[in-house]
Amino acid sequence: MIAAIPSPEQGVWYLGPIPVRAYALCLLVGIVLAGWWTRRRLVARGYSGDAALDVAMWAVPFGILGGRLYHVLSSPQAYFGEGGQPLRAFRLWEGGLGIWGAVALGAVGAWIGCRRSGIPLLVFGDALAPALAVAQAVGRWGNWFNNEIYGAPTTVPWALTIHDWDFVAGRAVLDAQGRAVVLGTFHPTFLYESLWCLLVAAVLLLVERRYRLARGRLMALYVMLYTLGRLVIESIRVDEANHVLGLRLNVWTSIVVFLFGLWWWARLASGPPAAAPLDAPGPAMVETSDCAAAPDAAARHVGGGNADARVVPGAKRAADEHFSDSDPEQTG
Repeated sequence: MIAAIPSPEQGVWYLGPIPVRAYALCLLVGIVLAGWWTRRRLVARGYSGDAALDVAMWAVPFGILGGRLYHVLSSPQAYFGEGGQPLRAFRLWEGGLGIWGAVALGAVGAWIGCRRSGIPLLVFGDALAPALAVAQAVGRWGNWFNNEIYGAPTTVPWALTIHDWDFVAGRAVLDAQGRAVVLGTFHPTFLYESLWCLLVAAVLLLVERRYRLARGRLMALYVMLYTLGRLVIESIRVDEANHVLGLRLNVWTSIVVFLFGLWWWARLASGPPAAAPLDAPGPAMVETSDCAAAPDAAARHVGGGNADARVVPGAKRAADEHFSDSDPEQTG
């Protein structure tokens, strides 16, 4: 018998009449974890922690809507094709959220939330970047519960057992003897992507600690790193997908989004440096839209819940020292 990673035979449980779906729980855990970590990272940069929740109230629903829209529009056959069921487009619990749409529309929600909270969008993006990668790593396990997102057939020791799945019932299809029907063993691309996202988060933290990147560049780096991994992983997936010019649609999307991230990275090269976290080594920095104004901005004190009025103890002196004698090799 071939050794393989087992997959669940059931993805939904009931508490009385209430269904508890593993896919939704994985997404929820990822969202909560991202919100908690982003809050800590914002506080470390001198912003109100409550702002993270304020922004999330806009970004999360926009992101879920965008993710579902991308999935439905990029794979419309199950909903609007022959024999399709249009109402299934509203059944989020059955799975089907496209990360591209989630990030794109989620960014719109974040922009609205940031404007209402007084936090620069690029600052929030940098605080969110590693947390978002970890949230994706957690969320991918929802695909494991749903027996989806897998690659080519394989017999490697870490191959993934995949069952014939009934998405409406939320469980594996059973044979005449009541046993789950096994389709075979495949590359666990959901696991590859989960591990890649954790690696991306680690790289972002290392880069952030080593270099004083310009504001917004950490998020741009996340975009490039994630899409590089997704490009490779997408190329080995064999689950159902639409193709354009012989390639899966998500391969083309990965290429386009990577190029956008590269353009974003280059465009922000001459922008103001991001503020160092309060617990980071080296001189503490206060973020401003104009580097020359940083010493004065650093002298302001947090008060009255105003996210734009923030300060680090001793920040004015540190800012004066930094801007008078900056190390250009530490700014990216």
